[in-house]
Amino acid sequence: MSPYRASPGFTREWAHFGFTVDDGVATVTLNRPEKLNALTFDAYADLRDLLAELPHRGDARVLVLRGEGRGFCSGGDVEEIIGELRKLDVVGLLEFTRMTGAVVRALRECPLPVIAAVNGVAAGAGSVLALAADFRLLAREAKFAFLFTRVGLAGADMGSAYLLPRIVGLGRATELLMLGDSVDAERAERIGLATRVVDDLPAETQALARRLADGPAQAYSATKVLLTREQDMDLASAIELEGVAQALMMRTEDHAEFYAAWSGGRRPVWSGR
Repeated sequence: MSPYRASPGFTREWAHFGFTVDDGVATVTLNRPEKLNALTFDAYADLRDLLAELPHRGDARVLVLRGEGRGFCSGGDVEEIIGELRKLDVVGLLEFTRMTGAVVRALRECPLPVIAAVNGVAAGAGSVLALAADFRLLAREAKFAFLFTRVGLAGADMGSAYLLPRIVGLGRATELLMLGDSVDAERAERIGLATRVVDDLPAETQALARRLADGPAQAYSATKVLLTREQDMDLASAIELEGVAQALMMRTEDHAEFYAAWSGGRRPVWSGR
């Protein structure tokens, strides 16, 4: 647990999704299966706040995002969000869009690796949540759909126009964001949108989460932070940042443990320190 604590304690229960931590693996389960786990205002806010707390809890080394039932997340709830947004002025609308964007920013800036376990449809905002993860494991029946233009909104939402071209390239991102067509699991893997398509999603997700939780947590964290920060740097700046970061990493307990294990002919036991 972080030694730096503010006055408020950590949230004990989250009302708008399931949350557990088991042996270093934190899991968020979107749990409105009757609506394909459509998001509400409160679910967005809870995600934003959880992601702010998670790096300071000290009991999680990896985060899994999953959906209950036959879908991952179908996006914003049409009745509970879109209908209500029609009543707001532009100031209220901007408060909402900044909140949803804060969730994606928090996912990218969270120092823990994030796995999206996409078991079915990931549409609209749901597709962007998966996009913001570090790993996207897809069941064979999974599919993506960036639906924003299909409801008369810009295809660029919640950082999708920033993230998607960096994953699949500008040409494919233009097609997916502008047309809003579904992308099945096979094509998602082919264009790099899926990390892997798997037959047993729960088992494969657990295996990857376990590998990350049991590994050198500081090394994983530094790698994620550098990948995120270097997206907008020139090469010289990136090399300098990597040099400073690597020099610091050479003083970690995990790096010392690697050398001790190598010298002793054994496997390293990572402490994440």
